[in-house]
Amino acid sequence: MPPSAFDRLPPLLVALRPWQWVKNLFVVAPAVFAHQLTEASTAPRVALAFALFCAASSAVYLINDLRDREADRNHPLKKHRPLASGALAAPTALVFVVALVALAIGGGWTLGPRFTAIVGLYMAVNLLYSWRLKHLVILDVMILSLGFVFRVEAGAAAVDVEVSSWILLCTIFLALFLAFSKRRHEIVLLNTKAAGQRKVLDHYSPLFLDQMINVVTASTVISYALFATDPDSMARHGRGLVYTVPLVLFGIFRYLYLVYQKTDDRNPTEGLLTDPPFLLNILLWGLMVGWVLYFN
Repeated sequence: MPPSAFDRLPPLLVALRPWQWVKNLFVVAPAVFAHQLTEASTAPRVALAFALFCAASSAVYLINDLRDREADRNHPLKKHRPLASGALAAPTALVFVVALVALAIGGGWTLGPRFTAIVGLYMAVNLLYSWRLKHLVILDVMILSLGFVFRVEAGAAAVDVEVSSWILLCTIFLALFLAFSKRRHEIVLLNTKAAGQRKVLDHYSPLFLDQMINVVTASTVISYALFATDPDSMARHGRGLVYTVPLVLFGIFRYLYLVYQKTDDRNPTEGLLTDPPFLLNILLWGLMVGWVLYFN
C-alpha cells in the first residue's frame, strides 16, 4: 500500500506491515478443508496459530528492512519505510525482532513441537533468503512461495490434520503466481534502476516473467479445477466446489488486470486489499466454500 495510507500510524506498526498479515490466513485452510473449523477446540488453536505466524512474519519483515535499509532509500516506494526513512531507530527494531521471535517460538509450544519447528524453519529460511538466497534467480521466487507452504503446514500441525496434496499444489502454484507477478511489477516500476535496487532483478525481464506467469497461472487454475473435480474430493466435500471454479478464475484474471493494466506504483498484491471487485469476489468464494463444506 502507498505510504500515505499509513502516515498516521506509529512507525513501528507500519514496519510490522499488518496489511501483510492477510497472507497468514493460509494457516486456516487445513482446518477449513478438514471440516474441523466449527469444532470447539479447533477455532482457538487456529486463531493462535494465525497470531503466532503474524509475529513471526513481522519479525522477518523487520529483519529484511534492517538489512536492506540503505538500498531501500533508493527505491521510489521503499524509501518511505520507517527504517529507511529514519522514522524508526534500528536498535528499537532489533528489540522488537527479539521479542517477536521469542513470542512466535515460545507461544508455538502450546500448539506442539511440530508447529514450533515449522515456525522456526520459516524464520530460518527467511533469514537465509535475506542473507543470500534472494540474489539467486528463480530460487528467490521459489523461496518466497515456500513461505506459503510453511503457513499451510503450520495450520495443519496446529490442529493435527493432514494436508491434501491438492491443497499443497494449489498453494504452491498460487504463491508462485503472486511472486512472479511481484517481480514483474518491480522490474516495470524501477525500469533501468532495477538491478541497483535488487541485484537479482538484473536476471529478469518482463518477457521472461510473462512466460513464467503464463505457466503458473495455468497451473494454478488447473490444479484447483482438478481438486474440485477429484473423485476423493467430491466424496469428501461434495460436488459444490466445482461451482467455485469461476470465482477462482475471476480472482486470477482480476489480479492480472491489476498487474498489466493498472499504472499504480503499489505492489499489486497490496493493491488487492483496496480493490472492491476482488474483495467482493473473495468474500463470495469464502461464503460458497463455507456453505459447501459445512452446510451442504
